[in-house]
Amino acid sequence: MIPITQSLRDDFIRELGREKVLHTKEDLLPYRYDAFALVKGEAGLAVLPSSTHDVSTIVKICNKNGIPFLARGAGTSLSGGSIPLENCIVILFSKMNRILEIDYDNRTVLAEAGATNISISSAVADRGMMYAPDPSSQLVCTIGGNIAHNSGGLHTLKYGVTTNHILAAEVVLHDGEIVQIGSKARERIGYDLLGLVNGADGTIAVVTRALLKIIPKPRNVKTLLAEFGSVEHAGDASSEIISSGTLPAAMELMDNLVISAIEDSIHAAGYRKDVGAILLVEVDGPEDENELDSRRVIEICYRNHSTAVKVAEDESQRQRFWSGRKGAFASMGRLGTNYIVQDGVIPRSNIAEALAKIGSIGRQFNLRIANVFHAGDGNLHPLIIFNEANGETEKAIKASVETIRICTELGGSITGEHGIGIEKRDLMGLMFNEKDLELMRWVKEVFDPNMLCNPCKVIPQGSRCLELIPGLAIK
Repeated sequence: MIPITQSLRDDFIRELGREKVLHTKEDLLPYRYDAFALVKGEAGLAVLPSSTHDVSTIVKICNKNGIPFLARGAGTSLSGGSIPLENCIVILFSKMNRILEIDYDNRTVLAEAGATNISISSAVADRGMMYAPDPSSQLVCTIGGNIAHNSGGLHTLKYGVTTNHILAAEVVLHDGEIVQIGSKARERIGYDLLGLVNGADGTIAVVTRALLKIIPKPRNVKTLLAEFGSVEHAGDASSEIISSGTLPAAMELMDNLVISAIEDSIHAAGYRKDVGAILLVEVDGPEDENELDSRRVIEICYRNHSTAVKVAEDESQRQRFWSGRKGAFASMGRLGTNYIVQDGVIPRSNIAEALAKIGSIGRQFNLRIANVFHAGDGNLHPLIIFNEANGETEKAIKASVETIRICTELGGSITGEHGIGIEKRDLMGLMFNEKDLELMRWVKEVFDPNMLCNPCKVIPQGSRCLELIPGLAIK
């Protein structure tokens, strides 16, 4: 681990100003963690740029001195993507949170990387527009973090994930050079560098600004809440809805454990605690099409043994339905002192099979596993409940790994929207062979030859990477 000397600290203070450099133990404590609670890192310094020029200056100092660095937004990464390793310099984007331009003619918003996801839609709401990707953490998560993990959300079944809604980005490369990739033009030519940056966990470059697409808000929306006796029946219904040709704007499934935790926590979502599962389906579009789609969804749900289907009567009830789903992760504290939220993807036709296998894993390790996920695109979020004080951490990690193994065995992916980070770095071999991983290392080295940009994430880069979670290693 490279030490942070007084001389290096003085370099940052001289270039940025004392108020932009945090260095005391107390100041740095919050940045040792993110939402992946199993690991803590060590920040060398935390710096607060207020411009792209500041970010370039920071990276130049790091590059000159061989000091690793990482960009951090709100610290909501669920895979450890924003945890500092190797005494990293943490570049905080809390001062770079402005919306710089709204162009309604071209339907774009230019925002700094520290702008929150929700602030984009809020800024254009009075003109009937919205930014489609909507992670559950959208009140606090930042655009830069969304790009790092290629975040999705509840309504990306119909509208797509972050990469489908970004046209351009301003990035700082490993040596401090500022580069513009993409443009307002909708057609891209040449190599898709923007696509490379999206979902790279911040390991390729530091994003400072992004040009985002905005779209009209749907005028007609119907939200349905279907109750089932079991998650398997709800899973079968969700698969049939998609195969019928219906494309909902969102479709979310929650099992009884999640439903109970939500109602005990929120009290007003309107979920019945005695049902086995809930399927939330939202359709939008022209009124006639909406009516047809909602009738088809209701018929399919009842055909798959739904016990009741409710249609939100007004916007207030619709928001209550969705408040429960968006508060699901936060409600897990009702079930136990600790939990791991996983993020894997399976083919939609295998939902019922995957849920049955995940249930078996819970029984094998004697742990409760709650399920809440994006049923429309097969993006599972098993929540593994455990008690660290009772020594259950290791078996919770093993159960977590097994849920991801199931996803790959069914032809899916080890992540949908939470990224690889630290958590799944040693699980990459479940999807990729050594030649694949070597190619990824080569691409990383092209953009970051000194391996200083958010090191030790996504792919191990040699023995200097800290093996913080041996239990996640796949042999």
